[in-house]
Amino acid sequence: MMTTFNINFSKTALVLIDLQKGIVAMPGGNEVVQKAEKLVQLFRENEGFISFVKVDFHDGKDALQPALDNQAARSSGDRPKDWAVLDPRLNVTENDYVVTKRQWGAFFGTDLDIQLRRRGVETIVLCGISTNIGVESTAREAYQLGYNQIFITDAMTAFSQEEHEMSVRFIFPRIGRLRTTAEFLEQVR
Repeated sequence: MMTTFNINFSKTALVLIDLQKGIVAMPGGNEVVQKAEKLVQLFRENEGFISFVKVDFHDGKDALQPALDNQAARSSGDRPKDWAVLDPRLNVTENDYVVTKRQWGAFFGTDLDIQLRRRGVETIVLCGISTNIGVESTAREAYQLGYNQIFITDAMTAFSQEEHEMSVRFIFPRIGRLRTTAEFLEQVR
């Protein structure tokens, strides 16, 4: 039996990772956005802080270029002009905070931690794409920074079910709590 959350929305932030046009086009992305819409609505109704995180590059020289054994894993850098535009179904407003990152995690090289701390945020509700890349990297950083975390496991996806499951089964339970969208919405209300 899962417990009911006593969420204090003035100390809790919704952080959505890479729900942008060029990424939500991947298999499962549409379902993630549909679930994220429900979370966004809940946080808006309760005046909670929402941070949309997207990955984008200024001129490509700011992208990481490590030596790789698997060159197929390297992005070509050729992206459509609207690749980094946040999915319009999420109705990003001027009250939402948008973070642009240039690597996997949302904290390194951004002011996300500062913005959360200045608002007294202690807990992060985390979802997005890709489970084992952007979401997990952000989660590990948040853990090291001392945030409590709630992972919305059906509001994230990865390139394969195995990649998704690895994070959900082996990493997230060690650094936070896991809920589906329905469980979270039911337990918060």
